Amino acid sequence: MTPQTPLADRMRPRNFDEFFGQEEIVGEGKLLRKLIEQDQLSSIIFWGPPGVGKTTLARIIAKATHAEFVQLSGVMSGKADLKKVIVEAEEKKKSPSADAKQTVLFIDEIHRWNKAQQDALLPYVEKGVVTLIGATTENPSFEIIGALLSRSRVFILKSLDEEDIVFILKQALNDTERGLGKFSIDISDDTLTLLAGLSGGDARTALNGLDLAVRASTSPSLSSSQERNVVIEKNDVKEALQRTHLVFDKNGEEFYNLISALHKSMRGSDASASLYWLARMLEGGADPLYVARRILRFASEDIGLANNTAMLLANSAFDACHKIGYPECAVHLAHAVVYCAKAKKSNALYVAYGKAAKDAKETSHLGVPIHLRNAPTKFMKEIGYGKDYQYNPDFEGGVEQEYLPGELKGREYL
Repeated sequence: MTPQTPLADRMRPRNFDEFFGQEEIVGEGKLLRKLIEQDQLSSIIFWGPPGVGKTTLARIIAKATHAEFVQLSGVMSGKADLKKVIVEAEEKKKSPSADAKQTVLFIDEIHRWNKAQQDALLPYVEKGVVTLIGATTENPSFEIIGALLSRSRVFILKSLDEEDIVFILKQALNDTERGLGKFSIDISDDTLTLLAGLSGGDARTALNGLDLAVRASTSPSLSSSQERNVVIEKNDVKEALQRTHLVFDKNGEEFYNLISALHKSMRGSDASASLYWLARMLEGGADPLYVARRILRFASEDIGLANNTAMLLANSAFDACHKIGYPECAVHLAHAVVYCAKAKKSNALYVAYGKAAKDAKETSHLGVPIHLRNAPTKFMKEIGYGKDYQYNPDFEGGVEQEYLPGELKGREYL
């Protein structure tokens, strides 16, 4: 690799010892790690956001299993590329050589392949001509055909924690062979934490942002033999990332200030302010699914029975975030936010549930009235379960029947 190669590629882990994060999947004794170590690997799908290690894991797996690694892009490749890979893999299968390698076919952004392309791949996965490793940022349930999905094991990769990314950045700063260790770099822990926070859980973004900040601060007139002292400040990091600066600080204060501002702007029926705070969060790297969950909560908590459609629309926006991801889903969230801001408000449902919950906690010892109890067996019927229960559809008009424990008779929540 040359110095012009992006830092994220230069620092790509080469084995499990160098890989950091995703301990739930590749830690010692975990399922995927054991399958690889026992050479029992079958086709798998990695599902997770960008920059969390999907491609890196695929390469490590191929190396650990001594397989032939072939990579295709779901965006740039198609059936012709697949056919070429299959022909070569089948030739290797026929080889009399004892060390003929299994072919690991890694398809990055496999969700970009349409149904016909995925169908074309299916028989070769079934026959074991190739071992598929697919990587996707989208929900496999929606984007991978059922037959292919049923023949693959899905592993979910999570966004990296801020502490994980800071650790990875420090590795790059100290590595003299592949990283930035040849420079004398002065960068504070606060600046590294800011960079990690602004990267949105994406190690690639963080590493390349650091790389760009260092390059921009290094004078090209210095010879390689001269000591190069580089000072990286917070503004250098923000400029390198070229994105709106929103501080999601370690204690979460500013993050929760922003979501609070969005919530209160919708409650106050100010659609413009609601849109602004939504944009501040999304453009700053907030997880759109988190925002969608908060809007969905708002639809029942602050609008509730005043407009039942609000919850349906908010749920549709949440579903859209799952299906198409960011940035495309931003308009769906905007749709839901504006609708909720303009909708008539009522917290009656929220208040009513709070009262019911309080009673439930304080009276959990009360039994269900015997006429409301289920009686699936003869014995239960004989001891009175369900006796005198009046089946409402059989009666015209109201039915005089109590549905609360006797101690709460007449209690009204709504």
